[in-house]
Amino acid sequence: MPFQQVDKIWMNGEYVNWDDAKIHILSHVIHYGSGIFEGARCYNTPKGPAIFRLKEHTDRMFNSCKIYRMDIPFTKDEINKAIVDLIKMNKLTECYIRPLVYRGYENLGVDPTGIPIEVSIAVWPWGKYLGPEAIEQGVDVGVSSWRRNAPGTMPDMAKATANYMNGQLIRLEARAHGYIEGIALDVFGHVSEGSGENIFIVRSGALVTPPFGSSILPGIVRSSIIRLAKDMGIEVIEEEIPREALYIADEVFFTGSAAEVTPIRSIDGIQIGEGRRGPITEKLQKAFFEMFEAGYKDKYNWLTYVK
Repeated sequence: MPFQQVDKIWMNGEYVNWDDAKIHILSHVIHYGSGIFEGARCYNTPKGPAIFRLKEHTDRMFNSCKIYRMDIPFTKDEINKAIVDLIKMNKLTECYIRPLVYRGYENLGVDPTGIPIEVSIAVWPWGKYLGPEAIEQGVDVGVSSWRRNAPGTMPDMAKATANYMNGQLIRLEARAHGYIEGIALDVFGHVSEGSGENIFIVRSGALVTPPFGSSILPGIVRSSIIRLAKDMGIEVIEEEIPREALYIADEVFFTGSAAEVTPIRSIDGIQIGEGRRGPITEKLQKAFFEMFEAGYKDKYNWLTYVK
């Protein structure tokens, strides 16, 4: 969907106009994919705009940069403050948040030594990632022919821009086959994740999700759903999932900052469960979205209010 432009974007400590937020064509990130990014959401709550798990998103960004030997020239507190201030400055009550750390303009070559590290933050209104009806009705997806990165090739635990070329192939193939999204397998043929979402299945009342070793991103919403499920008394199992387990699962759903908690109603044309949002998915959805409603007490300290 087209951007809903706002007034300001934060770039290297300065607020610039949306149309002026530009980088040089010879910036390293454009040629080699040397960027790290985050995706978070700010929700409109009765207490005002609230960012969901801001600290954890920033921590993950710094961890991703550490893997790629990128020293961010700002502290975590400075990044968090910039995000809050940017939302206020743009007068947003809810929005998507996109911090980006990237290697900038100095010289070109695979070796990035000495190339400056640049940081930007953008916020803008963004609706439901997989469509407005997806949260309730679910989506039709297909297993992709493209595999996730093998261990020892590229680190999938880093939220790196380069990794999403793989995600693009998965999403484009899904679209070509008439699906909303694709599911990738890892190099060993086990279920990994969607093009930009983690995945869960429900089996005999238990919640099952792939482990980090299945080439997945350590999702913030993923960890939140695991915590919520355990607090509800739902058993959570992290284990390798064979492809065929998807078809015979009672329920399947995606999680992610953009996708939130989205049910899957069919995979490769095979109906999952009753072909609609299942009871455990609905229960977890309800617990997730209740965090942004009236009367909710933030017992997990997951919300940062924009005051």
